[in-house]
Amino acid sequence: MATKKLIVVVGATGAQGGSVARALLADGSFAIRVMTRDPEKPAAKELKKQGAQVVKGDLDDKNSLEVAFTGAYGAFVVTNFWEIFMRNKDAHLSRDKEIEQGKQVADIIKQQGLKHVVFSGLENVKKLTKGQLEVPHFDGKGEVEEYFREIDIPVTCVRLAFYFENLLSFLKDQKDPSGNGYLLPYPMGDVPMDGFPVCDLGPVVVNVLKDPNQYIGKNIGLSADKLSMEQYAAIMSKQLGMPVKDAKMSVEAYKKLGFLGSEELAKMFVFYQMQPERDMILTAKLNPKVHKFNAWLNEHKDTFKY
Repeated sequence: MATKKLIVVVGATGAQGGSVARALLADGSFAIRVMTRDPEKPAAKELKKQGAQVVKGDLDDKNSLEVAFTGAYGAFVVTNFWEIFMRNKDAHLSRDKEIEQGKQVADIIKQQGLKHVVFSGLENVKKLTKGQLEVPHFDGKGEVEEYFREIDIPVTCVRLAFYFENLLSFLKDQKDPSGNGYLLPYPMGDVPMDGFPVCDLGPVVVNVLKDPNQYIGKNIGLSADKLSMEQYAAIMSKQLGMPVKDAKMSVEAYKKLGFLGSEELAKMFVFYQMQPERDMILTAKLNPKVHKFNAWLNEHKDTFKY
């Protein structure tokens, strides 16, 4: 029997990497090596139990990256702006650090000669808008996308839409001041917003890796549903059995919410109002079982704590 091609999954105990690792293991077409800072995490131990090789690695540790990518055919790579941001509380420093990490991974991948990399990227908003708008947690990933291509790495960039998971997890802190239900405080006006369940990313990446000739060199904007805030709220009201309303919040009011990262996210919503390219048809082709918002919420509503 021929030896299976080896895929390295970065961030395998996180939301994106975990989804990819589980899908690769379930598919069985590739051998899997997962990289994590803590191989003793329960999630890492579970992946090992399911058949993955688990190695200790850190995006800031060049030597560990060289070991992790040795002998690999391909990889799924994700960087984490928000983890960096929580350590230094400065969006621009976080962007710069994310670029540094992404470029270091790219250099090692180039050195190791991998044949196909799927990078979880996003648009370089500053470049697209000629400096009119900066969204650091997009811009850094956009620069890393550009670097992968600049040094001729065979890469496919997947760009996720707003996580459905965020709609539910953030809701508990958004009670309607009237005392009756909850508010969705996202400043989108009447512009529909693309959404995607991060748990459904894995099969997308598996199918991209299985068809390199089709997808190398492509940017793939992922979206499972495209709804207005009023439509999201109506579905949530029905599924959760309580009133959920669109708060009709402005971008300026969102910035003033005052939680860590509110100004950064407000800029993201300004960009979302520009309708960045997300492809629901291609997303469904790459994962025929991708969940629309109503179906996803039906499966996950019990995780919401009133």
